[in-house]
Amino acid sequence: QVQLVESGGGLVQAGGSLRLSCAASGSGFSIFAMGWYRQAPGKQRDLVAKMTSGGSRNYADSVKGRFTISRDNAKNTVDLQMNSLKPEDTAVYYCNAASQLGSSVWGRGTQVTVSS
Repeated sequence: QVQLVESGGGLVQAGGSLRLSCAASGSGFSIFAMGWYRQAPGKQRDLVAKMTSGGSRNYADSVKGRFTISRDNAKNTVDLQMNSLKPEDTAVYYCNAASQLGSSVWGRGTQVTVSS
């Protein structure tokens, strides 16, 4: 069974930076895509950024130019560098790993709070 462990959340002032990290361990399926989603109170969980094992990246429009996703396929890790943070980035951030066949696992989430 694949398990994900996230780290790096916290409290930061607007304009600041944070880096989130996620490490996958275990077995169960071949990981194709790894990424980050976020969920603010009362809202649905939305994609922030994801990256395939081939290097293809997708970003939400709201974070383009501010966030950068990177991945180490050999170590099964994915990082999210978040710069120029805004209060509206406040949410619980979840790491996700998915196979090409539809299997998917989630981390437990890490809180990111951006104060104005």
